[in-house]
Amino acid sequence: MRAHTDTTAPAPEGRGLQPPAYGVPSPALLARADRGFARFLAQQNEDQGDGDGGGEDTQR
Repeated sequence: MRAHTDTTAPAPEGRGLQPPAYGVPSPALLARADRGFARFLAQQNEDQGDGDGGGEDTQR
């Protein structure tokens, strides 16, 4: 059995509706992520330097 093909339909363009750089982060996004990660690491270092032994807070 032969499949019906429509010869009047436009040829697919490959990527469809996706922009050419789809899935590639922009430099601005990478810079923002770097700043956020640096802030996260700074908070972790401050919390670890409390001198409380690193245990859980048992006061409730």
